[in-house]
Amino acid sequence: MNYWIKPQPLDFNVEHPFFLCVLSNTDTAKIPGISAAGRSPDVIDYTPAGDAELVTLGRTICKSEPPMTPAGSPTPAVITRAALQLTKIPFLFINSGLRVIPKIPLLDVGAKPGGDIRTAKGVLDVGLIYENSVELGRQIKRLSDCVIIGESVPAGTTTAMCVLKALGINARVSSSYPENPLNIKEQTVEEALSNKGISFGDLKDDPMRAIEYFGDPMMPCVCGLVKGLGDTTSVLAGGTQMMAVLALIKHIGINSDVSIATTKFVAEDKTASFLETVSDLGFKSYISDPGFNLSKNPGLRMYESGDVKEGVGAGGGMFAAGIMGIGQDELRDQVELICDQVF
Repeated sequence: MNYWIKPQPLDFNVEHPFFLCVLSNTDTAKIPGISAAGRSPDVIDYTPAGDAELVTLGRTICKSEPPMTPAGSPTPAVITRAALQLTKIPFLFINSGLRVIPKIPLLDVGAKPGGDIRTAKGVLDVGLIYENSVELGRQIKRLSDCVIIGESVPAGTTTAMCVLKALGINARVSSSYPENPLNIKEQTVEEALSNKGISFGDLKDDPMRAIEYFGDPMMPCVCGLVKGLGDTTSVLAGGTQMMAVLALIKHIGINSDVSIATTKFVAEDKTASFLETVSDLGFKSYISDPGFNLSKNPGLRMYESGDVKEGVGAGGGMFAAGIMGIGQDELRDQVELICDQVF
């Protein structure tokens, strides 16, 4: 049944899974051409809130149009909703620096929206976010033996790239665009590093400052959650953004049972180094394939051409579905049904 997840997660014996998704906004996302997490730049701030509403309610309230890429591919929230519906896994969303608040039940770790890393600090009150998230992780630990943690943060691959460079890790990040705008990302990262007087690897021993200068508010939240969860199994649900979080977890010195699950669209992205970097960091990765090449929905088939790739914990949601016995066809059928209902 798990053939659509590689490697097969045979070592997962989960009784009480729980799904979390961390939501953040940043000014970095407003740099033209840097993110496809929204049909146009003026709606990017609505994307995390819309994702959360869609997963929870099956519709968006904060904006009449549900999140989609400029090319018209549906948000990966449809995958996450399908996985959570089929598995009936309990879930909650966390506000870690939102500008637009979704109209759903929401946890809050006291974060402010992130800045433009070129000209301002990426994250304010890093310590507060981290400590609040540690405490939240300790509480959730009592409820679950496996916590899957996703994110929705437009332009998060750019902040991920900058943090990785500050830590001395020469990794390549993916993009929600079919054509990765690496030139824009690299220019943004170079400007951010230069303006703060930081060179490659300067902050390898100060990961919290790397987050403060160059990260986004999702990062200290997820790091804190993993710390608080302790020996409870954690699965980071995401691509190269969560790859950067793994690097932070390692540099902070958090000793936890943590792995990462993403989609085949990230793993097969030749402009990114997901598999190589995760392996070099010493963590295990799981890759889910929803079989969208067989989909009747043209927007979902566009994922196969590199549109969207990942987000809102989609890879981790599919991973959870797989370990709970859901097959690829069943998952894809449910995603298509949700797309028909929403779009």
